[in-house]
Amino acid sequence: MNILIMGLGSIARKHIDALKLLNIEYTLYALRSSVSALEEAGIKNVYSLKEIEEIKISFAIISNPTSNHKDTILNLLDLNCPLFIEKPLYHKLDVDEILADVNKRNILTYVACNLRFLDSLLFVKDEIIQNRKRLNEVNVYCGSYLPSWRDTDYKISYSAIPSLGGGVHIDLIHELDYLYWIFGIPNMVHSVFRNVSSLNIDAYDYANYNLIYDQFCANVILNYFRKDYKRTFELVFENETWLVDLACNTVSLNGNIIYKSNQKIIDTYASQMNYFLDLIRTNKNSSINTINDAYDVLKICLNKPE
Repeated sequence: MNILIMGLGSIARKHIDALKLLNIEYTLYALRSSVSALEEAGIKNVYSLKEIEEIKISFAIISNPTSNHKDTILNLLDLNCPLFIEKPLYHKLDVDEILADVNKRNILTYVACNLRFLDSLLFVKDEIIQNRKRLNEVNVYCGSYLPSWRDTDYKISYSAIPSLGGGVHIDLIHELDYLYWIFGIPNMVHSVFRNVSSLNIDAYDYANYNLIYDQFCANVILNYFRKDYKRTFELVFENETWLVDLACNTVSLNGNIIYKSNQKIIDTYASQMNYFLDLIRTNKNSSINTINDAYDVLKICLNKPE
């Protein structure tokens, strides 16, 4: 299996580590922008699309900055290979050309939202479908501290720069994605975006959404500035309240833990990679999160749903 990876940043390393955990034989190629790029063990450098075209690529991982996704996808379409695209699809909505071309060519796409493989969320999704409890309210919160994300100056990372696709609303699109995955497209979206915290960055460091569904509203708060990491998903049913602690991978009912998994969030990267490889092995042309799905979530993220 020949795998092409576009971008070798921190998220790319997680996907590479996931590949290493799976029992597969593969050769990993990285498209580099300079012939002086360092060689890395287990990775073969290539320097042009022409070189790539001469290799039978099994699939491509797109893990470069969000602002490069559109051009990268367009450049790779002629390979007619499956595309594993790190979330989000893009940071703007002008991707009609990509959607049309991918759908016309019937290319397999998966936009990597690894929280769909978190045990506690899978438990909740299954329980909601099976029990059909009357839901009155949903509250989602994700607060973390951007300066602790990477070993580099956070102010020069893509997360802090809007033109590169930065901003907490896009970086933490996972929360909007799993709401879409569980509940579908909301009828209406209200949002507030701010960047007035002590982080002093240009990108939004706070986002607040209200997603309006037929029978309930989902409130979503995202921020870059909380030092004590918190990631929760609260479901207020008619007669009980569930609290999903994503960091601990638990589900509590009225304060008592009813589900617990030893799985860590980092473990979900291998699970989603294995899922994607299974799609390729079985010649599937669709996934649980195609670029069409990711586009729907992006419209919610940017507050432009249909």
